[in-house]
Amino acid sequence: MSALALSVLLSLVSAVAYAGGAIVQEQVAVSHPDEHYAPLRRPSWWAAVALNGLGGLLHVVALAYGPLSLVQPLGALTIVFALPMAALFVGRRAGATAWRGAIMATVGLAGLLSLVGASDAQSLSTAQRVFAGLVTAAAVVTLMIAGRAAHRHPVVRSVLLATASGIAFGMSSVFTKTVAVDWTGGVTAADLPALAAIGVLATAGLMLSQASYRGAGLAAPLATLTVVNPVVAAAVGITMFGETFRYGATGTALALSCGVVAAGGLILLTTERIQRTHAESSPAAALADGDAFVPAPVEEPADALVRESVLVEQVAALREELLLPAPAAPETATGHGPSDELPPPGGEPPAYYGPFYGAAYIPVPVLDRHRARVKS
Repeated sequence: MSALALSVLLSLVSAVAYAGGAIVQEQVAVSHPDEHYAPLRRPSWWAAVALNGLGGLLHVVALAYGPLSLVQPLGALTIVFALPMAALFVGRRAGATAWRGAIMATVGLAGLLSLVGASDAQSLSTAQRVFAGLVTAAAVVTLMIAGRAAHRHPVVRSVLLATASGIAFGMSSVFTKTVAVDWTGGVTAADLPALAAIGVLATAGLMLSQASYRGAGLAAPLATLTVVNPVVAAAVGITMFGETFRYGATGTALALSCGVVAAGGLILLTTERIQRTHAESSPAAALADGDAFVPAPVEEPADALVRESVLVEQVAALREELLLPAPAAPETATGHGPSDELPPPGGEPPAYYGPFYGAAYIPVPVLDRHRARVKS
């Protein structure tokens, strides 16, 4: 097998490994929504970390056997591999809009990377490294704050966090290239900050990518990350490493056109996910899209039925109590003067019924001051 064919094969396997890692990360985010950035106690998350590490290692080896203009565009196939793999392994199917957006993003990114020309290997000065580190930190923190502010819009929050993750990964690649160039002359103490920056940026990119999959599906955050990562690295290469586009002004115009195509693909993926989110939350929208929406039967618990029957019996009994006939007039006793109309001593006073709080009202018996004295 030739070196070029080996490079292509390693690039394809690397893209598959990245796609598998993204699918596992998205499943971890769905099954454990409370753990946003680093679910360290989940073995599946560590499996995703291993897949991402394998993809990065294969990508580096592919760069050793093939040119950058070939390996980098092939790395953009991650999103194209991820959609059918997600449908095959986890049953998450993508619609036609998602496929169009993924293909547009991949073609645009591949064309953009293929137009970036190579240049002589050079490193960054200390001032450039400090400037790049500060700008990267400011951009990542700003996007994280914006993502936190957009917590009510999961797709927007996901795209912002995925952009921050792509910036972190892209700048990690920039510092990796700087250290690799310095390695030929021997690594010195001046390279230790760059090594630390690589570790911090790679870790931040991994955690932000994990958070970006929460509540936004797979396609939109993965496509954003796949596009932003190499674009940031290419932009830094053009501005700081002296790289240029091929074919002069024509190549620059083509590169801008490819960037527009890639951005259009990201917009399609984002809007498709927003529409799907609204359709899932609205039964009417789901029916309008032609999907069969069958509401789940609501089973009434047994205790609710018992309470209802008891309440009906209580109401019936209360109605019977309130609809009693009026009491008969008290009998009068003869020979007792003014106390003829009063009830006999020891007798019960008449009960007066009234609708007070739904029950009978019985007044307190009044003391009789006109009792007749009994003579012996």
